[in-house]
Amino acid sequence: MSSPSTSTGEIAGIASRKAATAALKAHVAVIKGTPMRRAISEALHEGGNLGGKERRFIAFAARELSRHLRLLNPYASAHGMPMSKLHLPEDQAIFRYALWRRYVCGAGADKVMTEIALPGPIRPRGIPDQLLKTELTRDVPVELKDPADKHSFPTWLAERIAAVAPPDELDAVLEALNREPTLTLRVRPVGTRDALLPEMKAKGLEVEACAELPDAIRVTDGSRAIFESRWMKEGRLQVMDLGSQLLADFCRAQPGQAVVDYCAGAGGKTIVLADAVTTTGRVYAWDSSEKRLKEAKSRVGELKLRHVTFPQAPRIDLADLVLIDAPCSGTGTLGREPDQKWKLSANQIYELTVTQLGILRDVARQLQRGATIVYGTCSVLRDENEGVVEKFLAAVPGFTLEESLRVWPHKLEGGGFFGARLKKG
Repeated sequence: MSSPSTSTGEIAGIASRKAATAALKAHVAVIKGTPMRRAISEALHEGGNLGGKERRFIAFAARELSRHLRLLNPYASAHGMPMSKLHLPEDQAIFRYALWRRYVCGAGADKVMTEIALPGPIRPRGIPDQLLKTELTRDVPVELKDPADKHSFPTWLAERIAAVAPPDELDAVLEALNREPTLTLRVRPVGTRDALLPEMKAKGLEVEACAELPDAIRVTDGSRAIFESRWMKEGRLQVMDLGSQLLADFCRAQPGQAVVDYCAGAGGKTIVLADAVTTTGRVYAWDSSEKRLKEAKSRVGELKLRHVTFPQAPRIDLADLVLIDAPCSGTGTLGREPDQKWKLSANQIYELTVTQLGILRDVARQLQRGATIVYGTCSVLRDENEGVVEKFLAAVPGFTLEESLRVWPHKLEGGGFFGARLKKG
């Protein structure tokens, strides 16, 4: 038998019957069109009295089932039950879960049946227990050669990534994009990480320094105990992917500067920029959606960052630096939201590039001479990254590309990101 090539590692959490039930409910909701984060949140809420490790498994399993949609199809067909013949979403979910546990996780048939056998975990259901058990006890030969099959990506998306991936590294890139993300944090105030780490370890927290940045740490045991720590409650720790931290660091904001966080969203990078400019500077956090700024305002208020304001207009005319963390496909962060790769289309990518270029041009028109734009995305696609920057430079005179940043997910834990520094002369 040829086993799937994946990067799941060990199962995160406990695959109890209750956990399997909640994970399957989340996956059925995703099949029916519910965004993954909401589906997981609702499944956890409805799951009853769940332990911490069960909750971890539910989120992990729900993401895995979306990650491996295409990879598991040949296995379903080899077992005589192609997904196209299973008309009930519940049947698709049950069989996909069983195949994932059997072939990706390496669980035995008896263990899998304990998790999914009737009278649960979901209804309606058309696949008899005996048929499931019979199929799970036999191995089927499946050969996966196409990278899109092996790593479970839409063909068009795998081809787009292949066109820009480093030579001979496509498999590594796709595998990394399927990797379950680790919990990464940023230590505040700046420069206090090395003093804080021994204190955290003394309290039993399994953390380590990230070599790439002086203030980044990762949690190494999958535990969420750190969220109950006094350092989190005191605002000493900020949850933030390593790639996002690198993009914020790439801004090189300095004390005393006026900085605009143009697509501020939930405010993660707003906080980094505020720490960088110190109280001698000013951060203007703005987003086209007032709803998206709600969390940012709450976080800034809790941290008492009084040099951060949320103006009605972004005040680009006052800025020494503007960060545009542009709306994008999110193809660099599919580890967190793997359902997105099945929702994207080539036409959507084109529409995003139009939006991205429009934002750049609008900001450039208002920017004072000598100021800098940092354009960033969490995409690995050239269309949204170098392609947009090239179109901008060709269309808008007076700007020079100072430097660009490419973060590849297989070379750095934390997803794929892009950044470009554009100086107005």
